[in-house]
Amino acid sequence: MTDPTAPLIAILDDEPEIRRILAAALEDAGFRTTSFGRATEFEAALRRITPDACLIDLGLPDRDGLALVHRLASDSGAAIIIISGRAQVQDRVTGLELGADDYIIKPFEPAEVVARIRARLRRPAAAASTRPRTLRFAGWTADFDRYSLTDPEGTETPLSHAEAELLRIFTDNPRRLITRAQMLEALGGAAGDSFDRAMDVRISRLRTKLGEDPKNPRLIKTIYGAGYIFLAEIG
Repeated sequence: MTDPTAPLIAILDDEPEIRRILAAALEDAGFRTTSFGRATEFEAALRRITPDACLIDLGLPDRDGLALVHRLASDSGAAIIIISGRAQVQDRVTGLELGADDYIIKPFEPAEVVARIRARLRRPAAAASTRPRTLRFAGWTADFDRYSLTDPEGTETPLSHAEAELLRIFTDNPRRLITRAQMLEALGGAAGDSFDRAMDVRISRLRTKLGEDPKNPRLIKTIYGAGYIFLAEIG
């Protein structure tokens, strides 16, 4: 019997056999799953369930998959992994730029999908017990349970899973240089132009949500050719 507290993975793909293969592999690995063949069913279900990760096919019969990924990244704290037959580099770059955490090309090995999800959701037990879930810096409050940022005036802004992961890297390492290689290792991505482009967009979005001046950021400083430094003190 699947552990009722195990992470819930939502599968959205219009091919029943792919849904079956993914669900079987994930459940064998100890995850809970719920599957949908149409975007409308999936979006309706999100009103009553909170998945930890979503596997999204781009070739949906009733909705543009990329638009759905973009909305999920803006409104949901779930990890988003695209599974698609679109193998062009530009498709991967676009998916990651719109907020996906990972991109898997069909055909795929089920074991690889399981491994990618584990990488997205991994949280070492020791760290989970000691890392605070709410942090304050420079008048801002970051709530990593609710995936939200609250500004000094009290206005709350949602964070995507990808943005929250990035902010956590910064708040775990204040006033220290963080290289691209360290980000790659921490975020479990794949090296290459698509990761670099996605990281640039992710940092830009986080800066926007923090009210940063892109020409003179106060909190996330770019050290050209080296990486980034988060300049705020953590309270």
